Amino acid sequence: MMCQECNNRQATVHMTKIIQGKKEEVHLCEQCAKVKDTLNFDNAFSIHNFLAGLLDVTKDPQVKMQYDNLIKCSQCGNTYDSFKQIGRLSCHQCYTEFKVKLAPLIRKVHGNLQHTGKVPKRAGGRIRLKREVNELKLQLKEAVEQQAFERAAQLRDTIKELEEKIEGR
Repeated sequence: MMCQECNNRQATVHMTKIIQGKKEEVHLCEQCAKVKDTLNFDNAFSIHNFLAGLLDVTKDPQVKMQYDNLIKCSQCGNTYDSFKQIGRLSCHQCYTEFKVKLAPLIRKVHGNLQHTGKVPKRAGGRIRLKREVNELKLQLKEAVEQQAFERAAQLRDTIKELEEKIEGR
């Protein structure tokens, strides 16, 4: 897409404004955006600042600093406070060590703690059915543990129907 201002360069800055329900899209090259002062490139959005803001949930800064400095990775020695400043974990063990503090952040950003990925609509019918069967099997296990046998029987029948659909495709 070409720049709407100069019509010479490729548009790399795409901005959408929605004001009182009216949507306005602007597509500019970087040079025109700087000249037009549409975006301030000197104060670019920092994902590190964004994550640090999400991580700072404790109100008392003194308590927060003490707690964040106490949590250290047993493998690399990285502190949680260091992770907040850098925005990256140092090693695979950091995920385990900081799990308690990372879980709320991951849930806020992704809406879930478990990655499920995307499934293509056209080719993903079988994959979606398999995921649904797996989810129903977990529900079935919980129903049996809670001795909710009527619910378990319904789940079993639903699983059987879905598995037949999967095999029949």
